[in-house]
Amino acid sequence: MRYYEALGLEPRLALDAGDLQKRFYDRSRQWHPDRFSTRPAAEQRTALEMTALINDAFRTLRDPAARAEYVLSENGLEASAQRGKDVPADLLEEVLELNMALEEADGAQVARSLGQFESMLAGVDGQLAGLFAAWDAAPSAGRLEPVRAALNRRKYIANLVRDARKTLETARET
Repeated sequence: MRYYEALGLEPRLALDAGDLQKRFYDRSRQWHPDRFSTRPAAEQRTALEMTALINDAFRTLRDPAARAEYVLSENGLEASAQRGKDVPADLLEEVLELNMALEEADGAQVARSLGQFESMLAGVDGQLAGLFAAWDAAPSAGRLEPVRAALNRRKYIANLVRDARKTLETARET
């Protein structure tokens, strides 16, 4: 898992944000291209490549959902592969209701739905925290399947939250 190695971390789904940031800064200073400006071209190239890798690693690993998608990918699982199967019927009904409210631009209904979806998103995030801890305690492909299902549900809900916020923002501007 190259991103973890780049920052000197053990592959884990639950990470300490402060430690991650400290490692990012330490590695960024270590590989900063200015430190290699008088070195041979090959070393300069390596410094640039490492800097890019460290930046990509930090961007990915600081976001719990992106981190989990990265771990899934590194373990041969694509997060979106099961997306349609992981959306329960009750969520689809609520999605239909929200989409109708968005189309009709009924601000009160959009605001209520937004609150519900934000609550659902927080619930999925809590579920993911538990799944992360389980995988960290005993990493296995079997423990990643529930992570993938929760991530797919989270993406679906996050898109709805984004759309509802955009609708409310647009309504306020008019």
